[in-house]
Amino acid sequence: MTDTAAPPTVLDVVNALDRRYPRDWAESWDRVGLVLGDLAHPVHRVLCVVDCVPETVDEALAAGADLVVAHHPLLLKPVSSIAPDTYKGRIIHRMIRGDVALYVAHTNADVANPGVSDALAARLDLTGLRPLVPATGVAAGDGRGTGRIGELPGPMDLAEFTGYAASRLPATSAGVRSAGDPARTVRTVAVCGGAGDSFLADARRAGVDAYLCADLRHHPASEHLAEEGPALLDVAHWATERPWLDDVAAWLGGQFGVTVTVSDVDTDPWTVHAFSSSSKETQP
Repeated sequence: MTDTAAPPTVLDVVNALDRRYPRDWAESWDRVGLVLGDLAHPVHRVLCVVDCVPETVDEALAAGADLVVAHHPLLLKPVSSIAPDTYKGRIIHRMIRGDVALYVAHTNADVANPGVSDALAARLDLTGLRPLVPATGVAAGDGRGTGRIGELPGPMDLAEFTGYAASRLPATSAGVRSAGDPARTVRTVAVCGGAGDSFLADARRAGVDAYLCADLRHHPASEHLAEEGPALLDVAHWATERPWLDDVAAWLGGQFGVTVTVSDVDTDPWTVHAFSSSSKETQP
């Protein structure tokens, strides 16, 4: 907590976030850091969100937030206009008019220690955490890298673990689905916040019993199982990253003594989940 009666400025908070999640840890294609905002503006309230979308901007304005800390970049791809009749332009104009700054920590927060996958692993009570894919060029024991591997408190079969994951992670319409033998014993689990099928081979090489992530695609998942890889659990993208917001909020509150809240607005695009009358559903 800062030793001053004056509130921190946007610059103060940005500098602290940059130290915790250095921008050069981000992937080359990523767009992180301060997106908009007056660096000299005082910060009394912060809102942490997964996505900067109209619904979370509504939440920030209603709460009187001075800063939004988001995980996903608003301007990941180049735009030629931020006119108020465009989707992103409307968001930017509303935030500027409301004196709300926007900061993004994305892939630099994914690989941090602690980072996005640490918070996901904590929701599942995994212990003995280590990176699924260690960051290159770091000292042994640094702990940075993509994903995490850990041990469950006790063994479960896959069907039981699927239900356990669904009960511990933020609820979404998509829920949690798994692939593999429902009776398979699960002790060691790899997790990755966000899209994770590019790390299927890493999970297989690590020899884990199950791998949990988001956005698994049909063919990579099918081929992975055919090669006797670990069981798979597919979770809504938002649900795998929402736990990290609690960590960021607690850290910012401790650093600056400001009011920090977390958005529980479910920004997963899928809103309805139904089964046909002929579908077979395995109940955990």
